[in-house]
Amino acid sequence: MGKKIKVCMVVQDPTVKGGIAAVVNGYRGSALEKDFDIKYIESYKDGNKFAKLMKAMCGYIHFAKNILVDRPKVLHIHSSFGASFYRKLPFIYMANWTGIPIINHCHGADFETFFLQAHERKKKLVKKAYNKCSLVIALSGEWKNRLSVIVPTEKIKVIENYSILSKVAVMERLKRESNQRVLFLGEIGKRKGCYDIPLIVEKVVQVLPKVKFIMAGTGEVDRIKSILKEKGIEKNVIFPGWVRDEEKDKLLRESDLFFLPSYHEGMPMSILEAMGYGLPIVSTNIGGIPNLVTSGQNGYICSPGDVNAFAERLVSLLKNEQELKSFGEESFHVVQNTYSLEKHIHKLSTLYNLIV
Repeated sequence: MGKKIKVCMVVQDPTVKGGIAAVVNGYRGSALEKDFDIKYIESYKDGNKFAKLMKAMCGYIHFAKNILVDRPKVLHIHSSFGASFYRKLPFIYMANWTGIPIINHCHGADFETFFLQAHERKKKLVKKAYNKCSLVIALSGEWKNRLSVIVPTEKIKVIENYSILSKVAVMERLKRESNQRVLFLGEIGKRKGCYDIPLIVEKVVQVLPKVKFIMAGTGEVDRIKSILKEKGIEKNVIFPGWVRDEEKDKLLRESDLFFLPSYHEGMPMSILEAMGYGLPIVSTNIGGIPNLVTSGQNGYICSPGDVNAFAERLVSLLKNEQELKSFGEESFHVVQNTYSLEKHIHKLSTLYNLIV
């Protein structure tokens, strides 16, 4: 057996809240590490500006050392839009100068603000940086089309995010009765549609007064709580904070459906996680979500901001226990057949071998 290909992967601190860290954490201890010599370089952590700056600087130093000592054959960058793009520039330029092939794994969500509405100087910088990469990974076909205005289509490969499957949770849900619990996981703010949620809860409560919405995440929590209190529905919404591991597992097992009314997304790990637990999904028709959710089969998708449609779909599902269970089973089958970690790693391994 030959030597493993050395891959340097630029990632976030494992404890960072969000989808990128969740994707990379699934690689740790997986078949990817068995087949390749993976070196993780952390370039970002949650915290104040100084802590973030120091983490990035340490990342640049570690990467320079990695180039000189380990001589990796592939640089795999996990990037987003906004500040993440600028943090990744030194990695891209250092790798480019030393002839290391670069894979830019693009997890960004708000493409309009990042590129389409940007000034020409920024557009030129983005194009220059992205075109120094050998390949760009898009999370869906829709995102491949968007990114094709920056780099040639032949450089863009689609690798969807993945789901960790919990067959036990699916079987448990099939045996128990509905408890009218609606779960949201993610950053609480405008992009995820959280300011629409009080309006939606208000409408759902009129039909199902015992319903509970669990908004698990951090962000603009106090502002949402204030709106809920003004409407007199604060008792119908629970805020457990950012959840991980056993706490997240418990919420996914105990909820009836998953709700994500986002305005901008790539391919949300939160939806994939929920589907792996056999939850029906109510979400929006943006990013890669329509690839995951088919209305009338494993949930419903609505237009962002359509609070009436969301309320109607949530009430319809919560009142129909048989549909909750059949949609949940279909969610599980979708990710089992198409979005497993094994399939994701196989596609990624193919790219590593392709560019070496």
